[in-house]
Amino acid sequence: MFLMKKIVSRFLFPMPLSLEFLLVGLFLLWFTRRQRMGKALVTCGATLLVGFSNIFISSSLLRPLEHHYPPLVVAHIGAGTPAVSFIAVLGGFADDDPDVPITSRISPDLMVRLIEGVRLHREIPGSKLILSGGNDSAEGMAKMAEALGVGAGDILRLAEPRDTEEESQQIAPLVGSQRFILVTSASHMPRAMGLFRKRGLQPIAAPTDYLAPRHRLEPDDFVPDGYKLFKSQIAFYEYLGLAWEKLRGKI
Repeated sequence: MFLMKKIVSRFLFPMPLSLEFLLVGLFLLWFTRRQRMGKALVTCGATLLVGFSNIFISSSLLRPLEHHYPPLVVAHIGAGTPAVSFIAVLGGFADDDPDVPITSRISPDLMVRLIEGVRLHREIPGSKLILSGGNDSAEGMAKMAEALGVGAGDILRLAEPRDTEEESQQIAPLVGSQRFILVTSASHMPRAMGLFRKRGLQPIAAPTDYLAPRHRLEPDDFVPDGYKLFKSQIAFYEYLGLAWEKLRGKI
């Protein structure tokens, strides 16, 4: 199921979806007499590709996800409640290539998540960092956290989870019924919070890695490019993930 989910979802991302329209349309134009249908599909594919590479569409897709939870301010955590003991940083892509420095062994989004986790750890004395997301992810973040000054005794590695649902399963026994801070990318936070709460846990959202912050528009913003297409892909990934988990009754 895990592998099937990963494969099928890729065909619904903006780039593959646009190419599917374009390729089918070109096939109809070149090898059949269905010229009108072929032209319509090529036009649709090109429009989708340009549209999803546009800052206004990509940001409009991301912002409802990213602003669902506000950034965490430690001082705003409820007074009179038990102190937070755990900070869980959800995993992402990483590798163990020995030919690159440790700062390049975890993906940029994972690096931002880790730095936010380390920042919160320093603001909360006695807290422990839970680093998860597969062996390369957990190990890469642990090494980077130690390089940033976090003591090895304050790091708990979870090297087995392959996705957010499995992370919620394995973090649950560590945190029990107590509140804990959950760190992940802002766009991923709605799905992550839903999965953890459905399991009966009490996460405190600490979103980071914002891809669509509000800023003054520059001339380059009006030019379609791959980075804007990437942001649309992130949004699609999360909306598809939310829909899938809701269908399964997991959130």
